[in-house]
Amino acid sequence: MKTKLLVLLLQAGSSLFAGTHVFVGVGVGGYGYGHYAPPPPPPVVAYAPPCPGPGYTWVAGYWYPVGPRYYRHAGYWTRPPYAGAYWAAPRHHRGRYYGGSWRR
Repeated sequence: MKTKLLVLLLQAGSSLFAGTHVFVGVGVGGYGYGHYAPPPPPPVVAYAPPCPGPGYTWVAGYWYPVGPRYYRHAGYWTRPPYAGAYWAAPRHHRGRYYGGSWRR
């Protein structure tokens, strides 16, 4: 009886860890922002359609990582959020991905 109880307790205890996954990531150096990603696929050659009007800026298409895969965001025309702003394209540098943003 004690053996059956011991086996039952061991099985119940070990089943607690059946779905557990542990991930430990360590980063050293870098700029403190961005996230680790594999290198992106090669750039796609695409041509901008005609500008819809004055004051618009073309944001070129780019690849962005989602987990281990990359997805393509097509280029588009848009108005800058404030005067003097320019679009700094996303980049991949030393294993880190830095998303694009509007800058002065």
